[in-house]
Amino acid sequence: MIKLPIGDIFETIVYWLNDNLGPLFGAISYVISIAVDSLEAGLLFFPPIVIILALTALAWWLSGTGVGIFSIVGLFLIYSMELWPQTMTTLSMILISGVVSLGIGIPLGILAAKNETVNAVIRPILDFMQTLPAFVYLIPAVIFFRLGIVPGVIATVIFSMPPAIRLTNLGIRQVDEEVIEASRAFGATSGQMLTKVQLPLAIPTIMAGVNQTIMLSLSMVVIASMIGAGGLGGVVLRGIQQLRLGLGFEGGLAVVILAIYLDRITQSLQEL
Repeated sequence: MIKLPIGDIFETIVYWLNDNLGPLFGAISYVISIAVDSLEAGLLFFPPIVIILALTALAWWLSGTGVGIFSIVGLFLIYSMELWPQTMTTLSMILISGVVSLGIGIPLGILAAKNETVNAVIRPILDFMQTLPAFVYLIPAVIFFRLGIVPGVIATVIFSMPPAIRLTNLGIRQVDEEVIEASRAFGATSGQMLTKVQLPLAIPTIMAGVNQTIMLSLSMVVIASMIGAGGLGGVVLRGIQQLRLGLGFEGGLAVVILAIYLDRITQSLQEL
């Protein structure tokens, strides 16, 4: 049986890109580093009690009393475990990764819904992106962006983007054909139909994609600790490496609290 050199070809492509697009990767690294560091510095500038109360007020307003109580208890628990700086680092990475993923994913989803050729090209790429083991994303990210937060954010963006594309595409395609025909009969242009009919009706499905993107960002940010991204994933990784069960459990518990908080917040956004 002849062994196809697929791995060698992929490796050659990655190193070729690294050798020829170094300045581009450097610019991307600089922008992401500035964005994450600025957001993290902003979150850590205020005393933890101020951020805890602000996040609790947001949860109370969007999701009700139960989630508000959970938020203040959970965030104070994280603070009491002395994991507040790591939690803010993780939250900064999730927010920047989420913004980039949604900023690229939603327009691509709209394009795929409007163009069958684009949809046919994107679909197998999304299948590949969603089924490739998450750890594999770390290898080219390290080659292009070295170790640290930046490759972690890049790997997270690639890993978490598919739900935003798929569910935006699905939401627009599910808009009732009779509604589209009625808007067309009233003389709506393609742009008006998209912005005033299809996107508003597709909002619940698109927001489900936003929720999935944020949750996948959290899971990948934790995995990215293996390449020096730090945050709560770094706490869990240190617990594993040093066989410190308590430290690993505390890091994992903080991740769970943050995941539930973000999930309830993004779910509530669907109902606004």
